[in-house]
Amino acid sequence: MDRTARLKAEVESRRDALIALTQALIRVPTLNPPGRNYREICELLAERLARQGFAVELLRATGTPGDCEDFPRWNLVARREGERPGQCVHFNGHHDVVEVGHGWSRDPFGAELIDGRIYGRGACDMKGGIASAVIAAEAFLATCPDFVGAIEISATADEESGGFGGVAWLAERGYFSPGRVDHVIIPEPLHKDRICLGHRGVWWAEIETKGRIAHGSMPFLGDSAIRHMGAVLAEIEETLYPLLAHKHTAMPVIPEGARRSTLNINSIHGGEAEPEPGSTALPAPCVADRCRIVIDRRFLIEEDLDEVKAEVTRLLDGLKARRPAFDYEIRTLFEVIPSMTERAAPVVRSTAAAIEAVLGREAGYVVSPGTYDQKHIDRIGRLKHCIAYGPGQLELAHQPDEWVGVEDMLDSAKVLTLVLAELLA
Repeated sequence: MDRTARLKAEVESRRDALIALTQALIRVPTLNPPGRNYREICELLAERLARQGFAVELLRATGTPGDCEDFPRWNLVARREGERPGQCVHFNGHHDVVEVGHGWSRDPFGAELIDGRIYGRGACDMKGGIASAVIAAEAFLATCPDFVGAIEISATADEESGGFGGVAWLAERGYFSPGRVDHVIIPEPLHKDRICLGHRGVWWAEIETKGRIAHGSMPFLGDSAIRHMGAVLAEIEETLYPLLAHKHTAMPVIPEGARRSTLNINSIHGGEAEPEPGSTALPAPCVADRCRIVIDRRFLIEEDLDEVKAEVTRLLDGLKARRPAFDYEIRTLFEVIPSMTERAAPVVRSTAAAIEAVLGREAGYVVSPGTYDQKHIDRIGRLKHCIAYGPGQLELAHQPDEWVGVEDMLDSAKVLTLVLAELLA
């Protein structure tokens, strides 16, 4: 057999190992929030990778959001050096999963294998991807032990809540610097025949309108912040949404609706605090003196972040100029610049060739509507050669009865093995 055939056969021979590893990862309930069992899953992977000759580090992101003695933010970085110095290929996957939610027909952490699918929270997002990357590395090492360069595998915290206790923290300490790493593949669930080049930008902000408290029977003596916020919402509906609908990108964002600029109102709260669960107390009669919304603005690579923010502040300033007693504050909560790797990058070309060799068809190229940890690798690490490629269907992420297909994982592992061979062997 030629090398490609040997590598594919080596992955295929590890089918049972891939299933078992995926199931073991799913059965560690790494729920975020609050950040449970991070150390346990890192140790599970560390023990396995150490047996393969990887030098393993367990790193706690002390002081990052959510890190505490009860829920420490643990990360794993493992590195295997080749026979001679050369390029480094890094597989990065987040080990945290979102809440279970309602509507499951199976044990969310049972990792049942049924009709070629492994079910569980995090199955596709993205423990199946982590398992595929590990199996790919093991198959490559068995076939090409004299490789040149280095392989790294990381399992990182808190991607679901921004990645600040994981990839961002590691990038600040040089773990994703171009002097250490040359190519990064994040096996997010974006279908096994597609390469994700990057993501749109995001700006989260809190808008607060101000009023004056008064007795609810005499609202004319106060000033309702909720009514002022109603004017804000009406203005967003009438002017901002139509403006965003006309902004389109050349980025291959999926689904099609995300090729436009979008804005979501995440939450709204005004007036008195919500009663405690189970309370039967009646509210007090008060005019609301504060009202807040959180907005989630997703923007395109063709847009400037300052102008994105200015569109909202102009809207608010216009209301202030013509609406009596209107006043507001706006606070940025989170911002990310769009990122997109060039299609000519070696990691993109190698992955595209591997997809064709494994699946017999050309790779598709997409951009994510949301963000993932590429943002930190690009903006903090200053490493431009990063893509997302992995098994699973993105629409299953965060859903009840989440699953990942065994054949999809095997095919993705074959692709990742061929990428290692192209870049390192």
